[in-house]
This record gives sequence, C-alpha cells and structure tokens, in this order.
Amino acid sequence: MEFVRNLSKIVADTSVVINGQLISQIEKGNVRNSQIIIPQAVLDELQSQASNKKEQGFAGLEKIRKLKDLSGSFGLEVISQGPHLSPDEIKLAGGGRIDAIIADMAKQNDATLYTSDHVQDLVAQAEGIPTVFLKTEMKKEALEFLKFFDAQTMSVHLKENQPPLAKRGKPGAFLLTKINDDPLSRDYLEMISSQILDVANANDSSTIEISKTGASVVQHEDYRIAITHPPFSESFEITIVHPIIQMSLEDYEISEKLMERFSDRAEGIVISGAPGSGKSTLASGLANFYHNKGKIVKTFESPRDLQVDPGITQYSKLDGSFDNTADILLLVRPDYTVFDEVRRREDFRTFADLRLTGVGMVGVVHANSPLDAIQRFIGKIELGIIPNVLDTVVFVKDGQIQKVYDLELKVKVPSGMTESDLARPVIEIRNFADNTLEHEIYTFGEENVIVPVGKKAKIGIEKLAEEKIRETFKKYDPRAQVEILSENRVKVLVDEQYIPSIIGRGGSNINEIEKQLQVHVDVVQKDSEHYNLDSNDLPFTFSESKTALILTVSKEYTAMHADIYVNDQYITSTRIGKKGQIKIPKRSDVARNLMKLASSQNEIQLFLKDF
Repeated sequence: MEFVRNLSKIVADTSVVINGQLISQIEKGNVRNSQIIIPQAVLDELQSQASNKKEQGFAGLEKIRKLKDLSGSFGLEVISQGPHLSPDEIKLAGGGRIDAIIADMAKQNDATLYTSDHVQDLVAQAEGIPTVFLKTEMKKEALEFLKFFDAQTMSVHLKENQPPLAKRGKPGAFLLTKINDDPLSRDYLEMISSQILDVANANDSSTIEISKTGASVVQHEDYRIAITHPPFSESFEITIVHPIIQMSLEDYEISEKLMERFSDRAEGIVISGAPGSGKSTLASGLANFYHNKGKIVKTFESPRDLQVDPGITQYSKLDGSFDNTADILLLVRPDYTVFDEVRRREDFRTFADLRLTGVGMVGVVHANSPLDAIQRFIGKIELGIIPNVLDTVVFVKDGQIQKVYDLELKVKVPSGMTESDLARPVIEIRNFADNTLEHEIYTFGEENVIVPVGKKAKIGIEKLAEEKIRETFKKYDPRAQVEILSENRVKVLVDEQYIPSIIGRGGSNINEIEKQLQVHVDVVQKDSEHYNLDSNDLPFTFSESKTALILTVSKEYTAMHADIYVNDQYITSTRIGKKGQIKIPKRSDVARNLMKLASSQNEIQLFLKDF
C-alpha cells in the first residue's frame, strides 16, 4: 500500500477513527508532520452513538483522545473543524449525509481524505479528492477472548465484577466451571468489546448482526458474541458461544425407517428441543445431507452461525425481515431451506408460505417437547394446513433424537366421542417409531385443542354390557371382540368364517340377536390389524410341576382374567394368580385338552380379558 507522506492536511472520516487504522499508520511512521482535521460531524456522530450507549461511539471517542495524545510525539496537529450537525443530519447518517459533509471538507481544505469505507473511497476518487484507503487487518490471535476457549468449551460467560465462567463438555453433558477466580473489570470487558467491534467492522468473515441501545450481537467466524450493558442489562456482560462438534446424520442413532423418511418424504420438518440440546447441530447435519444428495440448499439465520458446507448459501434478514428474504429465495429455486430459529409470529407465517410453495423446509423451534413445537404453530397458521406444513416433528435431547412425531389430517369422530354426527377434521399425531396414535388436534367449540389419546377407562355398566354382548357372540366365534359405539349401537368383530351363521338366512339370526340385546349390531370382519391391536396377546413362559401345568406372565397382570386358546380354539377362562402364574391341575379336563391339542407351547395363546 502506498501512503502519502508529509501531507500538509489530512481529513479523517468516522470509519478510520473507529477502527484505529489512522493511529496505526502514525505509530508505524507513515504519517508525520501533518495537520489532522477531525470534522465536527465525526465528533457529533460519535457523541450521538455514545449517548445511545452504542459501543462504536465509545470506541471512536477513545481513539480520538489517543490520537491527540500521540500528536506531540510525531509532529502532528490535531484539530476539529466544520459546523455542528443538526439532529436531522445525525438521523440521516446511514444515508450518507455525514460522509458527504466529510468529503466536502477534504475538498475545501485541499486535504487528503483517510478512510476505511470503500464507498467513501470511491466517491472521493470520483470527485477528484486525494484519498488513502486503509483496510483493517486484525490477526485472529490478537482477540483477547480466544484465550478463554479450548477444544471442550461450548460457551464463555464474562460479566462485570464476576469471575469468568465457561460451559465445557458437549450438548446434554456440560459443566459450568470457573475459568479463574479473578473478577472481571468493566475496563477489561470494554477492551474486549472494542476489539470485537473493530474486527467486525473490518473483517469479511465477521458481521454485526444486531446493534441496539445497550446490546450488540456479532458473528465472528464461528463465534457468536452477545454484548450487553446498561441500560439494557444492569452491568456489562459478554457471552461468546462456539460450536465444538459437527455431526453428520450417520453420527445419530437414526432408524432405517426414519432415514428413509428424511430421504424420500419429509419436506416439512421441525426440529425442536430446549436451548443447548443440539437442535442447530442436527439442522446443520440435515442441510449437509441434502446438499450431498445433489439438492440446492439455503439457510435462513440471524445470526448466521450454522456449520454448513461451503456450497450452502446462508441468508440473513433482508431489511429486518425474513419475509423479504423469502421473496429473493423463491427466485433462486432451492430444494430445501433450513430456517434456524422460527420464533416470531411472522417467522411461522413465512415458514408456512415457503412450504406451501413447494420448498422443502427444515425449521428449528425452541420447545420443551415435540408437542409444544406443534402447539406453537396453532394460531399462527390455519389449523387445517398444519399437516401440509409439518409432516415430521423431531425432538432432540442431549444431542440425540429422542422422539419423532408424524402428522396426518383425517375427517373422523375424535377419540372419546361416539356419535357419528360429531365427525370433523382431526389432525392425528402419531409416534413415528411404532405408528401409535398419541394426540389429536381438532376444533372444540371455538377453540383449537390438543387432546391426548389413551386407552379409555370403561365405566362399570359399560363393562357389564360389553361382556354380556361378548358372551352372546362367543357361541359363534370364541374370540369375538366388542366395541360399544353409543348407548344403542355396538360393533362386533368376528372371523370371516363365522359371519354367515351370525347373520342367518335373510338376516333372520342377527335380527333375533338385536331384539334380544335391544341394541343395533354392526357385524364386521376382524382383520389382522384389529387382531394385533385389541386381542391383548400376552407373552408367557411354560413350565410344569409334579401336579400342574404353569403359565407365567408379568406380575402386573396378577388377579386379572385371561382366555386360553390353542391354535385359535378356545379352551377356558381363568384367573391369573400370585406372581403372575396360571396353574392348571394335570388331572383336570383343561390340562388334558391342552396336552392333546398343543404339540408345543408356541401353539398356546393367552388373551387378557377386558373386564
């Protein structure tokens, strides 16, 4: 870089003051025997920022003080010049008003403009103003906060008048430890903060994601840094988070069925979990997985801290909104988009809009359970389109996938209701691992409700009625099953071979049964699904004593009743005794039948009776 020496006049703009590059050039001897003009507009802008508790303002004023301290040693004269800014001009700083005032001052004084702002440099060259562009180059090793990190450190927590703390370990198994016992001073934290903001303003791999009164968020490479101070927080605090592990999908305990779902069908995925549970790590793994499959993958992040392959483009908010980012996203035609941190109401709407346009979506949502993650979508988008937006909900805990839900919309009578005219659209939430229905979402009155689905406890009269009806139909099928639909309607499930004899010629037999029971009976063929779901097939062990055959089941079934079958043929009903044992005397007819019909214990079946 070529520098102009022995200049009579130099005008310094805001950027070159804040990042300290002008001071650096003076200390290196590149600037001597010159008059350095600090435009009053620069001082007013820095004062406004400092008054609003923004770190850039404090850092800039500190650099001007240091500049004046150095001036005597290097034959420099540092002066302020120019008019004060009006409040309106300060508000227009982002639009280039102050930069224009600084450029005009350099022109009027026949001075060389020193700047670290690329746009200001180009404008000065276009106007014929001599300019020196100083780009900040800060070495990574110079950053003070890096000394607190090692290979096991997930985050560092630095607070004024408190010793430094670090979380070390891995997601779900970390320990908060003191780094040392020395309390941190405010001056030390301000120095660290100033370093971070300097490198963020100068380094292409660093960005200031949020800058508000009393709070800043900086993404420096893969470090996410949150700086807070009064009036936002009661004291100065810096929190730095650093990912220590990058995982691919192969590193997770994922079943073949779930991997197939991720590969072929899942296009509305929500990853939920508590803070620090490993949600973003899984999201990064999924993004890389889709990228390696030859898909176009983008991310929505603020701050942009996902650890993804270089081929994946990371988008932040456009003009402060992901909704604006979505407008651009649709033009680049991605196959999948990873939305890190779906939190605000508009985020949920943007997620839903993108999904409904056909983009595969992976959303990260803070929640203590997978059900809470679904609950957060209710009210933000129409209930009926939730299954079109979410088809797979993954819950992450301690860095591993703990539970997966599958969502599907059906029109049915909600579980627990019996009348057919109560049918309505119902979202079924099933455990993906075993397809068990666990919850239902539907409209009840004017409210959208999530209702857990469990085995309904039958009232005493209903149990007696069901048993009476079952006894009637056992004459035809010993394994007949009964479901009470309402006070005057039941469903009877029987094997196909017994249906003709139950119905009778012209329906005469079933009509007689209905008159006898005084209920309407729906006779339904029993399929394999009903058999497995409702028959309560009990596992048991078979043994013999000198006097009895012993069938032993789990102790939890003690005092309950069970039916014994051999090759689908009913043998007897019996009570389960102490320690889960069914003892059948060898001299009894039941034992003789068992020994006669069963060549091995595999041909014997136990079915729990539902009293």
